[in-house]
Amino acid sequence: MNTNREIRINTNSGIRINTIFNNNTFDTVFNNNSTVGEIVAIMPKAAEIFKQYKIDFCCGGNRKLLEVIKEHNLDEEKILEKLNEIFEENSKVKTNGKNFLEMSQNELINYIESTHHVYLRRVLPELNELTTKIMRVHAFKHEELFRVHKLFSTLRADLEQHLMKEEEILFPLIREYEKEYEKNPNPQVFEKVKQVMKETEDEHEAAGDILKELRRITNDYNVPEDGCNTYAITFKTLEELETDLFQHIHLENNILFKNWRD
Repeated sequence: MNTNREIRINTNSGIRINTIFNNNTFDTVFNNNSTVGEIVAIMPKAAEIFKQYKIDFCCGGNRKLLEVIKEHNLDEEKILEKLNEIFEENSKVKTNGKNFLEMSQNELINYIESTHHVYLRRVLPELNELTTKIMRVHAFKHEELFRVHKLFSTLRADLEQHLMKEEEILFPLIREYEKEYEKNPNPQVFEKVKQVMKETEDEHEAAGDILKELRRITNDYNVPEDGCNTYAITFKTLEELETDLFQHIHLENNILFKNWRD
């Protein structure tokens, strides 16, 4: 397939590319030198494609798409084509009516707390019961469930502390800075925010590693033939947790925290 790409104009959301596939022209707002985090920030549905190809868009969101494609020996043309299809379907950056790139820091924090933090506080106790139950019933045939239970228990403890740190320390600092110091910067408060952000990003990476290991040892959450309904519900809920947490981390690492790096 003959593909030409040329930069046409700059936009508020990034570089707009005029892409030609077999003489059919359409616009994109990314190219293969964009980072995966930037692409998901512009087009949230791109996360579905990255998950399909096991491309880390949250903790690894600062890596260039081309670099990741080459490292994993993926089909660059096919991935760009799928991303362009998503752009054609939805040319604006919106998920459930939310435009994350246009939100103030306070608005984005409110969204994260009311959506992702609320979800985690509901689902973590549920999954604790589910992973314990299937371990007790099925682990004699499926020993990996001991590891699933241990990994989830670690993830749950880490996330509960993580939510507390964000709500009690990091988010109040960001809100204070946006309200009090945006026009008159305070270097001490600024450095404090960056320090806690770095700790938070390290915790995100640790959570991402656990999620990847859970997916690996469960064979992509594949329920065995002798798995009961609870087994299936547990794996489905773990996969939903993965999806929500990846989006949660992406919003923080690649949008909220990005303002403090630039």
